Amino acid sequence: MTNLYLNKGKDESLRRFHPWVFSGAVHHIDGNPKEGDLVQVHASDGSFIAIGHWQIGSIAVRVLTFENEPINREFWVRKLRAAYDVRKTIGVADNEHNSTYRLVHGEGDSLPGLVIDMYGQTAVMQAHSVGMHVCRMEIAEALKDVMGDQLQNIYYKSETTLPYKADLGQENGFILGQTPEDIATENGLRFHIDWLKGQKTGFFVDQRDNRSLVEQYSKGRNVLNMFCYTGGFSVYAMRGGARLVHSVDSSQKAVDLVNANVELNFPGDKRHAAFAEDAFKFLDQMTESYDLVILDPPAFAKHRDAVRHAIKGYTKLNARAMEKIPAGSLLFTFSCSQAISKEQFRMAVFTAATLAHRQVRILHQLHQPADHPVNIYHPEGEYLKGLVLYVE
Repeated sequence: MTNLYLNKGKDESLRRFHPWVFSGAVHHIDGNPKEGDLVQVHASDGSFIAIGHWQIGSIAVRVLTFENEPINREFWVRKLRAAYDVRKTIGVADNEHNSTYRLVHGEGDSLPGLVIDMYGQTAVMQAHSVGMHVCRMEIAEALKDVMGDQLQNIYYKSETTLPYKADLGQENGFILGQTPEDIATENGLRFHIDWLKGQKTGFFVDQRDNRSLVEQYSKGRNVLNMFCYTGGFSVYAMRGGARLVHSVDSSQKAVDLVNANVELNFPGDKRHAAFAEDAFKFLDQMTESYDLVILDPPAFAKHRDAVRHAIKGYTKLNARAMEKIPAGSLLFTFSCSQAISKEQFRMAVFTAATLAHRQVRILHQLHQPADHPVNIYHPEGEYLKGLVLYVE
């Protein structure tokens, strides 16, 4: 294993168990590791600190362990079992009413660069680092050891998440089993999961708790679900007793998927309609009066250079919605941009309320669910922000 040495004083964050080594902290490396190789990280005085995956870029090492231990099948089994135990503790795994949850959430489960979502008996695995890609078969075998017969299929979906400069030629596909079954259950509702071509791993698992809150507030309301994708919020709103539910997405494929999911749960129900339309255009031209609106756009800022533009986008979107909805409406508004802080998002919404000349109360401050845990030493993992607003 290659040894890496830090500049003097650059070990402080690692001593506090932050799982990243930035390239500027590296003094020198003994040898010439390939991207994805394991490296031992040492302080400037030569003392051992951690073991992690070497990578090219601003983050030079993603730390797997702060113990001097082998990274082998036993290591992966132990880490995955710990993650599985957390999901059983919070009640999302081994639950007859729920077969959809995140099993591994990167740094939140001390496995930086790895995401695993469960959909029934199928795990969708996603690598965000070359190191996790290199270890994918070992991880798959360890996952089977941990889950036994509850796991029948593993679909590896990292074509768009791996660093493009690594030039790995990765293609998505099954690395264990194979199944045409694409339906999973979330809180008793059924959804088609498009892990083959859909966004993320095929479904936005991180909004489960917030979808339940929409259900709680939907009775008798006219609901508008913007950026609907698979229609999770729409289906929950219908179960909650909404008077009508309209779903909007710029993608016709998403509109087809939300229609399929509504039909799966509420066959023949005429309360729902879906529209393939740009969000801002729809808000400008809408004639229906909606008193519960959900704004869950894709990440406006995927890196810090885009933050200023993203804040303007959130402000414009929320202002447009607030201008249109009647008094007494509820607005569920979200940001999934990791580069946007809770304070920045809240300020964007505050500015939107001012521009729209509306009195607004904050009823709830929302975040990602417990199966997307935040490592206490890695606050950057808290990426999902949301507010439920009462608009007068």
